[in-house]
Amino acid sequence: MSRIGRKTINIPAGVNVSVADDNTVTVQGAKETLTRTMHRDMKIAVEGNEITVSRPSENKLHRSLHGLTRTLIANMIEGVTTGYSKSLEIQGIGYKVVKEGKKIVLTIGFSHPVEFEEVPGITLEVPNANTIVVKGPDKQMVGQFAAEIRDKKPPEPYHGKGIRYVGEFVRHKEGKAGKGSKK
Repeated sequence: MSRIGRKTINIPAGVNVSVADDNTVTVQGAKETLTRTMHRDMKIAVEGNEITVSRPSENKLHRSLHGLTRTLIANMIEGVTTGYSKSLEIQGIGYKVVKEGKKIVLTIGFSHPVEFEEVPGITLEVPNANTIVVKGPDKQMVGQFAAEIRDKKPPEPYHGKGIRYVGEFVRHKEGKAGKGSKK
């Protein structure tokens, strides 16, 4: 039995959860509403202020979907109550970010500025010239958007320049030994 899958999910006050016949789970919070269709074989039951997820058999597919389904529903509930955020930092001489309305403009060493527009469900904040905060209720969307920003200029191992997650460790390489090392 899946240790994660058999845990019940508590529904906090102010959150409504409904499950349709085709296993479409709708979680509605104070400001946000998230909808996701789960696998048709999983059994999702809402009883009072708890949600339980069960599987129909011990089939390998059902065992693998059990914990996944429970985690996805728990992430939806956490997303509409507190939300998710990813912080990115830009390192490099002359590298900076500026917020202009609903978009951010990155100056990261290219001959042109790189722009990212806010999409529905994602908000971008720029607390200072070297930090970007991606926020939203959907964990997958926040992570994907932050990864797309990071992908424009990932940190390089020789000087450490580029865009990285806050707290990410980048291993530095030494580089060439120099001219005086002939034997």
